[in-house]
Amino acid sequence: MVMYLTRFSYTPETWARMIENPEDRREAARTYIESVGGKLHGFWYAFGEHDGWNLWEAPDNVSMAAVALAIGAGGAVSSFETTVLLSVEDTMEALGKAKSIRYRPPAA
Repeated sequence: MVMYLTRFSYTPETWARMIENPEDRREAARTYIESVGGKLHGFWYAFGEHDGWNLWEAPDNVSMAAVALAIGAGGAVSSFETTVLLSVEDTMEALGKAKSIRYRPPAA
């Protein structure tokens, strides 16, 4: 399974609806990711550029993309950004493979 970090922001209309009828959205988020065989590991609201953050686990990029597309198409968020998280082990493997790549800077 692959880990993903998402950052999202609600529209002003969504915040207005949430103020009028407060709702814990963790269960909804859990349902979305479980529908593709994944797991919700965390859901936080925040101050700053993004309104909230989620930590998810999904079987693959296509499954996570499906969740992101469904949420984005729902109209409640003004932004939804997803970052694939690499384990330390995957990063170590990538570092090892990077040795064999003969990179040449532009115009060098």
